[in-house]
Amino acid sequence: MSLLFRTFAGVMAGIYVHIPFCKCRCVYCGFYSTTQLDVRGRYVDAVCREWHLRRSYINNERVHTIYVGGGTPSQLDAAHLRQLFATLGTAQEVTLECNPDDVTPQFADLLSELPVNRVSMGVQSFSDERLRFARRRHTSGQVHEAVSRLRQAGIGNVSIDLMYGFPGETLDDWHRDVDEAVSLQVEHLSAYALMYEEGTPLYRLLEAGQVSECDEELSRQMYYLLKDTLAAAGYEHYEISNFARPGFRSRHNSSYWNATPYIGLGAAAHSFDGSSRQWNVADVGRYIEGIERGEPYFEREVLDADTRYNERVMTALRTCEGLPLAVLTDAQRAYCLSAAAKYVADGLLLHEEGHLRLSRRGLFVSDMIMSDLMLV
Repeated sequence: MSLLFRTFAGVMAGIYVHIPFCKCRCVYCGFYSTTQLDVRGRYVDAVCREWHLRRSYINNERVHTIYVGGGTPSQLDAAHLRQLFATLGTAQEVTLECNPDDVTPQFADLLSELPVNRVSMGVQSFSDERLRFARRRHTSGQVHEAVSRLRQAGIGNVSIDLMYGFPGETLDDWHRDVDEAVSLQVEHLSAYALMYEEGTPLYRLLEAGQVSECDEELSRQMYYLLKDTLAAAGYEHYEISNFARPGFRSRHNSSYWNATPYIGLGAAAHSFDGSSRQWNVADVGRYIEGIERGEPYFEREVLDADTRYNERVMTALRTCEGLPLAVLTDAQRAYCLSAAAKYVADGLLLHEEGHLRLSRRGLFVSDMIMSDLMLV
């Protein structure tokens, strides 16, 4: 269904560009992606055209961040990346996701030409065995090479992603991964428990009894080990899954947790204008077709007061600052504090200085707490 775009008002946090192309799919990935690499040129043309269609609805000077994610943006050719950034321009923070094995000397040289000042790499593990299981293309050694090349290219803000809870992974295995990540001295680190999402190859392995999930107690120990090791290394734990050296929080991702409007470009990309969410069709062919006709395919959901409250609870409680009670209506605040009382009493939530925050113990059971604080 083709719909009109809404006008965005107020400060724009940023632009997210979804590049869905992957050379091969990881065993755990539930995001929209495609291995149909032959349409990359038309796709980049479409993304650039979508931006031209939508930019009249915002004030360009208020765009503070650009985030090019995927998929695997580093699967784009140099000409595609040059075209993309020539269209989007620059911002205070410009992030490009990439795979470690794509960071060749030539790719690093290209980055030095582009307005990219932050790179996020999907490392996932420093065990070559676990990397093969996950169907990752890189090796542990290539991670170190990639970081070195990024530094030589002048990238002073590097982020890496890690995963824990692989089948058969021990606490000692995870400790070695975290220690190796710290040794890289990157500015930012994200870490996620391995998820078994329906429709993924990993989920099918689970259903077939070929793998088993990490038990809850081991997962808890892995999370606390991560938190404590990174704290000792000088990282701030500013969001449930994210850690940064002082001054290096992800500005772009922080906008999601702070309910700041943003625009998403590309197939399956989401946008938020403060009162509604909209998302492009999750199909490269249909996305390109709609943009080329000047009638983009996307859906839109208008958010009522209850939904906005629920989303605020879900996002704000993920952060170290927590949920500011002053942003809620009197009725919402009364409901929230009533629902939170048992968790405050149990020490899973902290009620301090007008905020509700997850405690150390509460972080690990955050989904349960957030669910109980939401309106039904």
